[in-house]
Amino acid sequence: MASKQEHLVCELLCPLRLPNKSRRPTWQTGSRSRPFLRLKGYTASNIRASSSSAELPDIIKQVGQSLWGKGLPPGALVGAVRSAWTSGWAIMMKQLAPSDKQGGYQRPKSKFQKRLLNPVSVSDHGRYHLYVSLTCPWAHRTAIVHALKGLGDAVPLSIAVPNETGLWEFRPHQGMSTDHHILLPTVDRAHKKARLMDVYKLTKGGYDGRATVPMLWDSFCEEVVNNESADIIEILNMEFNIFACDPQLDLAPPHLQSDIEKWNDLIYPNINNGVYRCGFAQGQEAYDEAINVLFTTLDMLEEHLASSKFLCGDILTLADIRLFTTLYRFDPVYYVLFKCSKKKLLEYPSLYRYLGEIFQMSGVAATCDLPTIMDGYYKVLFPLNPGGIRPVIPVSSHPTSLCGDDKQRAVSSSIRLSSTP
Repeated sequence: MASKQEHLVCELLCPLRLPNKSRRPTWQTGSRSRPFLRLKGYTASNIRASSSSAELPDIIKQVGQSLWGKGLPPGALVGAVRSAWTSGWAIMMKQLAPSDKQGGYQRPKSKFQKRLLNPVSVSDHGRYHLYVSLTCPWAHRTAIVHALKGLGDAVPLSIAVPNETGLWEFRPHQGMSTDHHILLPTVDRAHKKARLMDVYKLTKGGYDGRATVPMLWDSFCEEVVNNESADIIEILNMEFNIFACDPQLDLAPPHLQSDIEKWNDLIYPNINNGVYRCGFAQGQEAYDEAINVLFTTLDMLEEHLASSKFLCGDILTLADIRLFTTLYRFDPVYYVLFKCSKKKLLEYPSLYRYLGEIFQMSGVAATCDLPTIMDGYYKVLFPLNPGGIRPVIPVSSHPTSLCGDDKQRAVSSSIRLSSTP
């Protein structure tokens, strides 16, 4: 049973009500009672009402001095904080990551999955607008296809960043990479809205669901066309060749279609979503199952790529793009934050070589901004990283490690994506 001290600390630290706390705690001394605790400058009501993070350390310090002199006994402090944090964590994770009965993460389905009904013509230059974030691996794959095809402003990009609550908003150039070769966040170039949610609300019939990236917008019809990344990369690959700098590039050639689908069916659940099933697991059994599936699949891919340049031989396909964005984040983000810690990607020589091979392709490096990516995970996913501290970028993830200094200069000079806000 919790001590009176643990109940008091828990009341101060946790917004959840403990049983029988409608009355102020008291000590009984013979036939007299006196207040359990007096804090200089605070009352029980204004302690609960206070939302200032700057005041909280002072409150906790006074609690400790009043109860135990110089500090909090470890047992009481740990017990109170554990109770408060566990309850709060469970609530936040249910909102962040819907799960099944075993605590396994279940990704919500995309709400918009239309295709272009009519062939794109010259008059459609600028009609379709692509909303992305460089932080999000699902949006990142669409930015890469956009770059490889050389679509430029024929399909304009608006690049969002997550705020501290995880909502996508438009804050051009604020606190981001100073590397002029990297794409920077932009304003909303289609509507000048502050938040992506405000753009979604403009679609025909209105919308009040989750505002996710990537999202393809039809500026003529004023509606969301699609917000499923797997669909959007196919649309970008095939539908805009009239505007593409490289119209001959086909990332899904018909003779490889069955192979691409086979790889997609493996990579999506086991790798792309697999790392999230590890990081968002809400039970040990769910985590153990997810981590086993993830690394079994990575082992298989390592063996395959030991004798193959790309997944489908010597030809880069959409399946490779889908795999790349997860591999690029693996060591700096998923290995640490999502507890995918059995092996680093660096310990898979074929996968690491493969990662560098794609990174060096024209335009790809411009979409890869690790400081922005890491901020989007470590500073936004509060339930997984309450302190908000971003670890140092691993040396193996730096551009110079992925392709070498000389090749990096060549990659930078060949970037085709516009970074104009």
